[in-house]
Amino acid sequence: MMKDRRLFVCVKQKSGVGEDVARALKKELKQQGLKSQVIDGEKWRTQVQTCNCLDLCKQCKKGPGAALVVYPEGTVYGNVRPADAAELVAEHLGRSHVVKRLHLD
Repeated sequence: MMKDRRLFVCVKQKSGVGEDVARALKKELKQQGLKSQVIDGEKWRTQVQTCNCLDLCKQCKKGPGAALVVYPEGTVYGNVRPADAAELVAEHLGRSHVVKRLHLD
């Protein structure tokens, strides 16, 4: 049985940034070959989805990037820009390391 991991990207907070981040994440998942992977013997599929609001505006408002949540683990990132997609995919999804500079507590 395949398990799903989803990256929910906020598109409401800042015009265009969320959509650009979602596109960049999708591109990186494909380029890095991490759309489907086996983790601890289980098959996982990762999908990127946009959403209207993550209720993170207060923490993410000052920067030029978007907010996103990685489900099911619940890791929250803020101020994410398209240029951050390669690092997020490689570190968080590829190596299971939180990207501390973007992480929101």
